Amino acid sequence: MKLIIQIPCFNEALTLPETLKSLPKHISGVDQIEILVVDDGSEDNTSEIAKQSGADHVVRLKKNQGLAGAFKAGLDACIRLEADIIVNTDADNQYFSADIEKLIQPILNGDAELVIGDRGVANEESFTPLKRKLQTFGSYVVSKASGLKIPDATSGFRAMTRDTALKTNVLSNYSYTLETIIQAGNRNISVASVPVRTNPPRRPSRLMNGMWDYLLRSGITIIRAYAMYRAIRVFFTIGLVLLGFGSFLAIRYFIFYVQGQGAGHVQSVILAAILLIVGFQTMLNGLLADLIASNRKLLEEINSKTNK
Repeated sequence: MKLIIQIPCFNEALTLPETLKSLPKHISGVDQIEILVVDDGSEDNTSEIAKQSGADHVVRLKKNQGLAGAFKAGLDACIRLEADIIVNTDADNQYFSADIEKLIQPILNGDAELVIGDRGVANEESFTPLKRKLQTFGSYVVSKASGLKIPDATSGFRAMTRDTALKTNVLSNYSYTLETIIQAGNRNISVASVPVRTNPPRRPSRLMNGMWDYLLRSGITIIRAYAMYRAIRVFFTIGLVLLGFGSFLAIRYFIFYVQGQGAGHVQSVILAAILLIVGFQTMLNGLLADLIASNRKLLEEINSKTNK
């Protein structure tokens, strides 16, 4: 059983040595532990520090790809290196490394294919009261969208099997955390959460350019990921709403017309026609999107079987 711990990095030369030093060297049930650092186009000497500090593998991206891009590059590298289990953690030593053993236990027991570390965001002392509430609400929304019960959806401390990594596709340019959970829930991947500890923050998060920017980006990610796997439901709901408004206006005009007052309500006919046409086209787009999703699923399964 081979475990690879991957660490996406961007300008982490100062914090990386401490993070690598804290990683476990032996875990019961695991024969081999390797460390892979993904240098996301750092402007400092992160790659050199990683090699000097004991990383077994270093993947250096020529240009900064962002957290989602670095995460995906790490998964690809771990698959090529024939990892059986992959653990993702942060370079700033945010997560308590000793909990990696606890994180992978559901996988070793055969109870889960993806395990997410739960920081207890509702009571996390390093978060402001507003951030605690937003994190809790966001996890609730993601849980509903994925059909899973995930108390800490934004946690980057997670473990997965090789098969799960092969099935994981990250399309977002922002973050992988929310998208991959919705994807896992809609692809029937067994997911578990385990409580984990955190270390005091060393620096502000680089992922956020302000609370509203984070909310906007996260909202777009959730909607896009949900629509990708529930195209029929999303497009048909929108289409039915448009058809409903269009039908209402059409019936309203017909009543006025019967009463001899149709001449003053021609605008209702025009708007009703537009809504009915757009609603019908939206539902057709839903069918097309569903066919594309089915084709994508088939290609993903072929790719997964090819790389096993």
